[in-house]
Amino acid sequence: MSDSARHLHQPSAGPETLPRNRHFRSGPFGVLDIGTTKIACVIGRAEADGTLRVLGFGWQKGRGVRGGGVTDLDEAERAIRAAVGQAEDMADTRLRSVTVNLSCGQPESRLFNVQWPVGGRPVTDADIRRVVQEGRSHAMTEGRETLHAIPLNFAVDEMGGVADPRGMHCDTLTARLHVIDATNTALRNLSACIGRCDLDIAELVSAPMAASMSTLVDDERELGATVIDMGGGTTGMAVFAEGQVLHTAQLPIGGVHVTNDIARLLSTTVAHAERLKTLYGSTQASPDDEREMLPVPLVGEDEEHITKVPRSTIVSIIKPRLEETFELVRERLESSGLGRASGARVVLTGGASQLSGVREMAAAILNKQVRQGRPHNLRGLPDNASGPAFATAAGLLAWAAGQGRSMHDLDLEAERPTGLVRRFVNFLKERV
Repeated sequence: MSDSARHLHQPSAGPETLPRNRHFRSGPFGVLDIGTTKIACVIGRAEADGTLRVLGFGWQKGRGVRGGGVTDLDEAERAIRAAVGQAEDMADTRLRSVTVNLSCGQPESRLFNVQWPVGGRPVTDADIRRVVQEGRSHAMTEGRETLHAIPLNFAVDEMGGVADPRGMHCDTLTARLHVIDATNTALRNLSACIGRCDLDIAELVSAPMAASMSTLVDDERELGATVIDMGGGTTGMAVFAEGQVLHTAQLPIGGVHVTNDIARLLSTTVAHAERLKTLYGSTQASPDDEREMLPVPLVGEDEEHITKVPRSTIVSIIKPRLEETFELVRERLESSGLGRASGARVVLTGGASQLSGVREMAAAILNKQVRQGRPHNLRGLPDNASGPAFATAAGLLAWAAGQGRSMHDLDLEAERPTGLVRRFVNFLKERV
């Protein structure tokens, strides 16, 4: 990967009226999934038929990241540079900017209405942008930065439920917005780390929303479904209905916590605890578990000092932690006030969703139909990246290409004021 300095790309504002059918972006573009247990980079390109082709892929074991947030700039930089370098070499291209997931910074999700005076004339593209900008301003909270202001639907005067009001006459335009924000400090650390890697942040995307992009099918988005992204350091959730994301949340619990439980209770190394979880882990007991004995090296002891535990012990450690996870998800769904809007279906994704019995446990606790979600609609995705663990990276690629966005033919970011992330990256660029 080239270590030469890259210049910050400044998007230009579009004209007042844009064509209704904006094409997907052209040329190669990259995304970066920064997680606690892995860091992945994918480079792709939109084909003429609208599908996405993967050109390059790279991943590294997560370092310097905890709970989705950067905790060690040096370690995280090394892992990011290595993953990006792998993808760039495979794609034979060099990235200047990347679309990045966000799972840290205590993200919050809110719905509210915003009004904009139109004065009896037809609604224009500029009106849509301005009402979204009003929503961003309205949502501003000290110490937090807005990531997304997504228009769900509109009302023209007293008539609601309008998907696209452009061209319609009204005195007042009302937008129902879904706003997602996060703490400034977490974004500063993430921005600093990306800047040290000679990369610009093209856009930050809510991690569970990204995972939804690659795993949900159209009928699930319309009829109602909840995606649960079971990552290493966090568990994210995104609720969809009527084709829109209505709620997102991030819980500070993930697969790493299961691994640490095993390591602590069995007095073994974290590496061996991860191996035990991966090879023998389950949430369901079986008749043979008491008889199947597993070797466990004790931490700090000589290599030949090994004890043995029945597989049932591993199950008894894993089960309560995952029960806690799904009970927290259920509480968040209930407190969101969405009720039946969250649908009767759950899609599990993320690396921790691959544990045996997780699907059945989720169905029992959440009282919903559950399936496992894998990345789809991507050409050229390597076999080792086609599983649930890489759903967020695949979804980031779809989002960066322009798929799944509300009012997708409008660049609603064009009118966005310079935010904390871009200001901070500018600060770094001027002083490096």
